[in-house]
Amino acid sequence: MTEMITSLANPQIKQARALRQKKSRDESGLFLVEGLAHVGNAIEAGWGVETLLYAPERLRSDFGLELVAQAQRTGVRCQPVSGAVFESLAEKDNPQGIAALVRQRGLSLADFAPAAQGRLPALFAALVAPQDPGNIGATLRTLDAVGGDGLLLLDGGADPYQPACVRASMGTLFHIPFVQAGFDDFAAWVKERGFRLVGTSARAEADYRQFEPDDRPLVLLLGSEQKGLSAEQLQACDERLSLPMRGRVSSLNLAVAAGVLLYALSGARK
Repeated sequence: MTEMITSLANPQIKQARALRQKKSRDESGLFLVEGLAHVGNAIEAGWGVETLLYAPERLRSDFGLELVAQAQRTGVRCQPVSGAVFESLAEKDNPQGIAALVRQRGLSLADFAPAAQGRLPALFAALVAPQDPGNIGATLRTLDAVGGDGLLLLDGGADPYQPACVRASMGTLFHIPFVQAGFDDFAAWVKERGFRLVGTSARAEADYRQFEPDDRPLVLLLGSEQKGLSAEQLQACDERLSLPMRGRVSSLNLAVAAGVLLYALSGARK
């Protein structure tokens, strides 16, 4: 049986804590996944789990114990740690006692073409330089809910492997494919694949309720929280839609806007 780690200075524990920082995630190619549901989704979706850390004094559920057993059967290193050690790397209060170091996936535009759901045209979302990792995770969650096919993250922005994004995605990060790319490469990819690119702008003449569907696959393009889409990015779109504002606010949270529009576009697909 693997000896339990009880030292906060253990190299494995220091590595796990370091994965809160983007530099460490980039250098190692790993990210930290915490909690029963999220670790379970990573394993279920077949992501590369390098190490599973668990605190026996905290991990009491049958589901959690089975996750450890399942990981052991597939050759994953399963490392028991003390409750105090686990608390040192956990970001949530009263942690459930299970976390995993998971290998990142590096999809590119060249291999990013998930199949459409059923017989409906494919539906993707693209976010330009999103700054809040929670918005990335929430958009992945909405894409999953509407039967969307993938997410494109353009021109940098927040790291999709940041813990806040993983939590906000509620496990859908492991099931909805996503890719990071530059806008120019994305625009060429959209044109080559025959996508209908629908941009969003507060100044667009048509609102989302006037959208007319056809049989082309769709990409919904949204700008960053602070700047929106540039004039050049809007020019690249086949059409532009707005969300009408009846109150005093001038805009919606990025993930909320994405949710409203994704439900509208998914419902309009033929």
